[in-house]
Amino acid sequence: MDIIFIEELRAQTWIGIYPREKAVPQTVEITLHIGVSTASAGASDDIRDTVDYAVVVERLRNDLAASHFNLLEKLTEHIATWLLENFAAQWVRVSVAKLGMMPGVKRVGVVIERSV
Repeated sequence: MDIIFIEELRAQTWIGIYPREKAVPQTVEITLHIGVSTASAGASDDIRDTVDYAVVVERLRNDLAASHFNLLEKLTEHIATWLLENFAAQWVRVSVAKLGMMPGVKRVGVVIERSV
């Protein structure tokens, strides 16, 4: 299996359980590893034969901007399921982090792997 990756994607979403978190959308940092075969694209040199990074980023940002999650675990599961269902992925690893949530901590997050 081949892996297409998108690292340190920043997107806005509504995430959190505390009132201050529910007041405004927050920026999350996302890293995606998408397991698909790239053999067809490698042979054809045609974007239609692979996962288009720009489409993933644009559609994911739009989806997250309109969504609310209490927990990072739910957000991460949502992204993994979304990738598996919309981009013919066989396997995904999704990392989602909240930035600067605690003094002295750069980020906190969740990493999951899912497959069909």
